[in-house]
Amino acid sequence: MLPMAALQIGNPVPRLILMEADDRTPHPFLLLRIFYTRSLGTSLHPVRVAAISFLNPAPLMWDFEHPPLDSVLAERYQLHYTLPALCADELLAGRADLGLIPIASLTPELAIVPGCTIASLDRVRSIQLIVKPGYTLETVRTVAADNASRSSRAYAEVLFRQFLHTQPRFVTMPAHPIEMLEQADAALLIGDPALLALEARSQIEERIGPCQWFDLAHEWRARTGLPWVAAVWAFRPEALQESHLSVAKLQEDLLSSRDHGLAHIDDLVREWSPRIDIPPSVIHDYLSINIHYILTEDCIRTIELFRRYAADAGVLPPLPTLRFL
Repeated sequence: MLPMAALQIGNPVPRLILMEADDRTPHPFLLLRIFYTRSLGTSLHPVRVAAISFLNPAPLMWDFEHPPLDSVLAERYQLHYTLPALCADELLAGRADLGLIPIASLTPELAIVPGCTIASLDRVRSIQLIVKPGYTLETVRTVAADNASRSSRAYAEVLFRQFLHTQPRFVTMPAHPIEMLEQADAALLIGDPALLALEARSQIEERIGPCQWFDLAHEWRARTGLPWVAAVWAFRPEALQESHLSVAKLQEDLLSSRDHGLAHIDDLVREWSPRIDIPPSVIHDYLSINIHYILTEDCIRTIELFRRYAADAGVLPPLPTLRFL
C-alpha cells in the first residue's frame, strides 16, 4: 500500500487508465502521470511463429494475414515464413515458439496444439510421385526428391519399404520434374511444385514419355483406410510462460483463424490466382476438397501409425507417445 504522503497532489503517482485511444479527454489532475493503453493483456513477449508460404496452409493463416484481426493478433504473435522442413528446426533451436510442422518432425519436446491440421481424406494433389516410362512402383530404384517436406519424403519411403518391400535410393534435387526424371527413375514433388506439375503434365510427358502419377495421400488411404496427414501446429510448452498466453487463448486464435479462412475460400482463390499458375477452379477445389483442416481422432491415429511404420523402417526415430498442449 502507498504511504499517505505519496497520495498528495505534490507527489505524482503513475496511473494506468484503460480506454480506447480516441477517448483521451483532458484529466483534471495535471500532476498525475497518465499512461494510456488499449489492453492490459498484451504480451511483452509475442509468440514467435514459424509459418509456411505454400498454398495449402492459407486458410489456417487467414486471421494472421487479413483485417480486422491481423492487427489484434500482431500484438500476441510475431510471424516469419519458412519451409515446412525448417519449422521444427526453429522450434527445437528456440528461434520460434509455434510452428506448422511436418508430422515427421514431431519430437517428445514439442506439443501438438489440438484442432488444426493439414491433411487429406483421399487425393491431396500436392504430393505427386511420378514414375517414368519403363518402371513400375515395384521396380523403381532411384527417387529424386526436393527437401521441402520431411513428412512427404518419409511417406514415400514408408510406401516403398513397408508396403512394397523395396528400398530405392533417394537423391535430393531442385523441384524441376523434367530434370528429376532425366536423372532418376521417379520424382517426388511436394506442395506448389506438385500442383504446377499436374497442370504441365502434357509438357512433361512430351519430353519424358507417358508416366505413372501416384498421389501419395491416396496410396496411404488405400493401404490403411486412414486419412493422410502432413502437418500440425506444434508448440514449445515452455514458451507459454514467457509469452503469458493461455492454452485456451492460443487454441481459440488458431481455430478462429482456420474457421474464418474456410469461410473465405473464394477470397483466397482471388488472392492466390495471380501468384500461382493454376486455374482458379483448381485452387478452389484444392482448398475446399483436397485439403482437410480438422485434426480428428482418425488423423491422430494416422500420425501414430505413420510414425510407427517410419520407425520400423528406419526412416524416422521412434516417437513413443504424442504430446498434446
